[in-house]
Amino acid sequence: MENQRLLLFAALVFVLFLLWQNWLEFQAKKHPPLAPPVATAPVGAVPGQPAVIPGQDVPTVAPTASAGPQALGGGQRVRVVTDLFEAEIDTVGGDLRQVGLRTYPDSIQHRDQPFQLLRDSGPEIFIAQSGLLERNKGPAPTHYAQFTAAQSEYRLADGQDTLEVRLNWADPSGVKVSKIYTFRRGSFLVELNQRVENGSAGDWQGSQYRQFQRSPPKTSNSYFGGGVVTYTGGVISTPEQRYEKISFDNIAKKELDQTVKGGWIAMIQHYFLGAWIPGAGETDQFYTRVVGGNRYVLGMTGAEQTVPAGATGDFRTGLYVGPKLADVLDSVAPNLHLTVDYGVLTIIAEPLFWLLKAIHAIVGNWGWAIIFLTILIKLAFYKLSETSYRSMANMRRLAPELARLKEMYGDDKQKMNEAMMGLYKKEKVNPLGGCLPILVQIPVFIALYWVLVESVQLRQAPFMLWIQDMAIPDPYYVLPLIMGVTMFVQQKLSPAPPDPIQAKVMMALPIVFTFMFLWFPAGLVLYWVVNNMLSIGQQWVITKRVESGADAAAVAKTKEEPGWFGKLLDPYRQKLAATIKKALSPKKPDLNKRRK
Repeated sequence: MENQRLLLFAALVFVLFLLWQNWLEFQAKKHPPLAPPVATAPVGAVPGQPAVIPGQDVPTVAPTASAGPQALGGGQRVRVVTDLFEAEIDTVGGDLRQVGLRTYPDSIQHRDQPFQLLRDSGPEIFIAQSGLLERNKGPAPTHYAQFTAAQSEYRLADGQDTLEVRLNWADPSGVKVSKIYTFRRGSFLVELNQRVENGSAGDWQGSQYRQFQRSPPKTSNSYFGGGVVTYTGGVISTPEQRYEKISFDNIAKKELDQTVKGGWIAMIQHYFLGAWIPGAGETDQFYTRVVGGNRYVLGMTGAEQTVPAGATGDFRTGLYVGPKLADVLDSVAPNLHLTVDYGVLTIIAEPLFWLLKAIHAIVGNWGWAIIFLTILIKLAFYKLSETSYRSMANMRRLAPELARLKEMYGDDKQKMNEAMMGLYKKEKVNPLGGCLPILVQIPVFIALYWVLVESVQLRQAPFMLWIQDMAIPDPYYVLPLIMGVTMFVQQKLSPAPPDPIQAKVMMALPIVFTFMFLWFPAGLVLYWVVNNMLSIGQQWVITKRVESGADAAAVAKTKEEPGWFGKLLDPYRQKLAATIKKALSPKKPDLNKRRK
């Protein structure tokens, strides 16, 4: 088997891997999940009031509601401004309807506009809802209840560490509920407390629910659409399964109904997420459903509590709304850092990201951090690469002889293969020596690919000159073109496959990769450019040494004259070899013992 076949196969597998992901994303956009038929309103439902679906306690939108923003209902807006948020809470339900992240601008062109993570208008709806359910259908505010607020705007003042936003609801029976949001300086975790003051004559028994309501993204998330192939949808964590995706397709096909103790739910997207975090050890019922035709709900209902007459009960929970910062998420809830999804190679990706952050702490620029990380990875694989390039150089040296064998034997592949194997054996060349070291490095390359794609730290991070955002494609396509040139140079330094069809495919790879990398994030292309340039330098030096014969002489000299360390260990090596030989040698039978 020729050396280039395995290399060609590895390159094509990587290309197909990326194309497959883009195809899946395209199909998801072309054929969005179909919502199941919406049930008719139950008998006895009051017209204009939200109906309760039979068998489920949590209310949803009215079946006749349209898919537009007005289906969510609307009251007065309470504006909240902190050091991290520009948020809006609606007095209908006390829902968190709008959340802009002030420390994450919408774009480099609009740095004064916060990135809108939660929103209740436009084609993409993403809101956080909560409410209470009374056991016997008694007084309890759901996310359709009308709350009141003392102020229309709350601001976190200078020197103030916490900001409390309180909304109030009251029932004629004497039951009062305060929905209290607590915002803390420097924290993306919002604390929510639904406090029940039972002024009625009897006990109040009920539970709280928390849910996200979201519509699928309308924009393409593929490289060929100008974006990034990442997952957008639901995620849950349970003690049995730390991280499980609940896609919109899954929600449409089958509703989730699972009892979980000590888990959480989230809706995630590229770089950001919203997550409901229950109290430690709390038991909840996780659920999903489709509402309004094109809205998807992922929620949880807690265990019941009893609030005696004249007493007060608190229903507390946490709501994280912000970026995917692994170290921050890890401190919020167990396994929440897994929403920074590196895929199956997380065990490799996490150390790589740790090293990337450590370098950035020194150099202060994510572009240079990528360059230095690439150099360190190259040094780590230096010996493997050296073996690979030496094998390629030897194959290139034998190329004229291989071409002569092909002309000699023509279409007789059996004789040609025998002659090739004989030539390899005579010249002591391993045809697979150039590919196996490369295959060992592929998991590291793919892991780094996901690190650079998933790291929110690279979002809008400038490098130098025209590259002002490492997370978007190079606006002038300079880096992809340089990458294509470096791949072409590598092809010239590598031995050409004997098969002309393989040779043409190999020469086409730089063009294919250049076209594909036009839409890759600049940070990822920068890594490939630096890696290719280092590889070219190493491969050129080794090729020249092999072709001049200096490499073979150096290897032979190393074998004949071991270094000082080898001389130091030589006596111990000889003793170890003698011991192993003695232990493995068959023992002769003791004839004297046998006679006795």
